[in-house]
Amino acid sequence: MSNVSSIGPDPTRRSLLKAAAGVAAVGTGGGLAFPAIAQSKPFNGLKLRGAAYQHGFFNILKKYIPEFEQQTGMTVDLQLSAFPVYNQQADLELSSGGSAWDFCNVTFILAARWVAAGLLADLDDFTKDKKLTAANWNPDDFVLGAQLPYRDKAGHTFGYSWEGGAMLMGVARPDLMKKRGVEIPTTFDGLMKAAEAMNGQEGMTGFVSSNLHHWFLPPYVQGFGGDLFVNPPTDITPALDSAPAIQATEFYSTLLSKYSPQGVLGYTEDQARAALISGRSNIFIHSSSWVAAMLTSPDSKVKDTARVVRMPAGPKGDFPASNSQGLGIPKNAKNKEAAWAFIQWALSPELTARIVKDTGHPSICRRSIIQSEEYKRVNTINGQDLGKLYLEVLEQPGKTRNYMAYRTVKEFPLVGDVVNKAVERVVSGQMPAAASMKMAQEAALGSLRRAGAKV
Repeated sequence: MSNVSSIGPDPTRRSLLKAAAGVAAVGTGGGLAFPAIAQSKPFNGLKLRGAAYQHGFFNILKKYIPEFEQQTGMTVDLQLSAFPVYNQQADLELSSGGSAWDFCNVTFILAARWVAAGLLADLDDFTKDKKLTAANWNPDDFVLGAQLPYRDKAGHTFGYSWEGGAMLMGVARPDLMKKRGVEIPTTFDGLMKAAEAMNGQEGMTGFVSSNLHHWFLPPYVQGFGGDLFVNPPTDITPALDSAPAIQATEFYSTLLSKYSPQGVLGYTEDQARAALISGRSNIFIHSSSWVAAMLTSPDSKVKDTARVVRMPAGPKGDFPASNSQGLGIPKNAKNKEAAWAFIQWALSPELTARIVKDTGHPSICRRSIIQSEEYKRVNTINGQDLGKLYLEVLEQPGKTRNYMAYRTVKEFPLVGDVVNKAVERVVSGQMPAAASMKMAQEAALGSLRRAGAKV
């Protein structure tokens, strides 16, 4: 790695930025791949302010931040709050043109709205300038499927992904399934048969899920040949009363009402996870980090039997959901150069590799690290290469059509609320699927029109 040029006693803005680029380029001694900066510390005394939501990644990152502060001379004030609280704060801060934050989390479900409204800085202005960005930053190293939410229609980048979520299926007791002559399902039909066959065996339910139906239902809708919108993101007319959407709602609701724990409509993700790893439920389909807990959690009672596999495919195709979270810079941030230096460091290939090695944190988005031997070693458990599965799903929306486009539509949260209520009506027996989705369609149209959307 190359050294950073020293800066004179009265550095110009360009020389300061050139030094900032070194944040992602220089390693420390002792074999640690920590990006450093010139000894002149051009950011000395600067207080960098950022905000995000409470997540394991940021708890890990905080342990390394003192090293970044020591090398750069700046201090980092990273404020973390609960996910819904952060989203409310961020939406207000960005939409009002505030300048309190220098960097922030670009929330997946809000990214399209923020990008379309011009609330974030164009990070291509940094990455295309060799004086601002280290040569090894390599924007193309970030998995495309994870980057799609942070690009505008012209392909400009407004965030870089630090977290990836890939929908996989966790199966707690395939050994019992084998005894009953039931295979691990690869199709929707097989999933329903497996849930039915295992329900009630040794006190377990055949299936479990949580109350985030706007996340769990769409892969079934798409697997039956539909989508939440007519043609997202260009035509966002809701398609909730289409035949595939109704069929998917009936299918998913049957899994919940017949083969899931009593009270499943009120289940949080933690409760569903607990049911899986305790062996009280056999199948849970969710993001990789949630289902992999069967193999990694010290509380798991099914470590020796559990399997993590791809989500079953529908009759019209295979559309496992994926998502990501990104780091970006508010358009009106006061310290954009320092913020970019921080993002470069936090998501650099060196620090990403170090975090994987030190902590085993799996849900990263740099392809080179995911495909590394160290990542494979850490994430191969009981002979199962979880990293390979994770990358397959994360890449899929970027390989053909972006079937996750529905989730990047800026109005998606409005439709997501409607979907949650529609599923609840069906599972609770208040309405059949067709009637509930027709009501959902009308409610979604009303919400979108009130919000000013052209539908």
